[in-house]
Amino acid sequence: MTATPGHIARDGRGNGQVDLCQTGAHGLPFSVDRLAELAVDALGWTGSVLPAMRLLGRRIVPVAELVPDAHAERVCLGSEPVLDRTEIATWVWPEMADRVPPAAARVSGVLAPARHWRSALTAAVPFARFTSAALVVPRRVSDRDGFVSSCLMRARQFGVAVLSVDEDGIRTELEGRSFEDSASTRQTAVSRWVNEVVYDQLLATEAPAPSWG
Repeated sequence: MTATPGHIARDGRGNGQVDLCQTGAHGLPFSVDRLAELAVDALGWTGSVLPAMRLLGRRIVPVAELVPDAHAERVCLGSEPVLDRTEIATWVWPEMADRVPPAAARVSGVLAPARHWRSALTAAVPFARFTSAALVVPRRVSDRDGFVSSCLMRARQFGVAVLSVDEDGIRTELEGRSFEDSASTRQTAVSRWVNEVVYDQLLATEAPAPSWG
């Protein structure tokens, strides 16, 4: 399932650090939503391609799916997505272990499309600590001399996949680290907040919306 980005919108809840971005691939040959579809197919990620958004000051495209049991539990308890980072920061305290709602979204990965590899890598790296991440750049960038010694070496250090694209399609330049079969990554205040933002977007794009009592 794919959600199509619409217009720039600042979320009214929490601390207002979530922005949805307009469709537009910034020098890439396809729209962001089409580019994301191609990238997800190449990477083998599962879930819905969500609207492009700005998280942690980076412009990215999340790919995610609901965790059925956790989602059902939260609907039963009336536990809506929480976007307040200050509140979520307390969720990782040891004494809160059994008192916070379960993570109801699974983030398969985060895409960072950009015309320059440095911009894309800067966007992807913060998320590579807790989920698969990939940058997407124009083919003309990946075909330049020095791309291997500059972009690919840096991306490999962070486990970020690198894809290049032109009018003929998408190509994998570097395989990234996969979280699919790895042990569960320890939740941090940042990863848990990102999960809540993604959960909120999943509910917004995967109608019908649940009843919270």
